[in-house]
Amino acid sequence: QVQLVESGGGLVQAGGSLRLSCAASGRTSDTYTMGWFRQAPGKEREFVAVIVWSGGATGYADSVKGRFTISRDNAKNTVYLQMRSLKPEDTAVYYCAARRRATTNYDYWGQGTQVTVSS
Repeated sequence: QVQLVESGGGLVQAGGSLRLSCAASGRTSDTYTMGWFRQAPGKEREFVAVIVWSGGATGYADSVKGRFTISRDNAKNTVYLQMRSLKPEDTAVYYCAARRRATTNYDYWGQGTQVTVSS
């Protein structure tokens, strides 16, 4: 099993920045990619960003590209999401997730961390 714990959420004014962290433990060698997702109240969960452990290839949703940066520290088994130029529409619970090599869906999920952006 893989355990994921997010941290770094909070309240920030529009235009500000936050950095989220996701610490992975357990059978981390089984994970291939790490992703960030978010869900606002009354809205469907949406993809935010993804990174591959080996090589560090990344991908982003169009809504955050150019503002958010995903990165990883392999030695610490930690993934980060640096968020800049935050907008009120970024307000959501942000979830960290991990996917194994041979699966389509994400296999492990964190508990989520709240990000609130005030206008």
